[in-house]
Amino acid sequence: MYMIKSVLNIDTIKETVKNLYGKAVTVKLNLGRNKFVTFPATLNGIYPSLFTVSPDDKNFLGKTAYSYSEILCGRVKIKPAIR
Repeated sequence: MYMIKSVLNIDTIKETVKNLYGKAVTVKLNLGRNKFVTFPATLNGIYPSLFTVSPDDKNFLGKTAYSYSEILCGRVKIKPAIR
């Protein structure tokens, strides 16, 4: 029996996020206990250990800075927005 090795690592995640810089994205957050929050945003900051998004909804009170490791462990998912 073989375990499936993940093809994701921090470097590929950083490269993917860098390619989405300045574009509209959809962010899906896993808050635990089967709670999810999905919102449209724009990826507006790339830093060595984290990235920032600005939500399109001005009344959004959630966190807007995420580390690359949160994508790796599945807490955050981002994808290009379809508009």
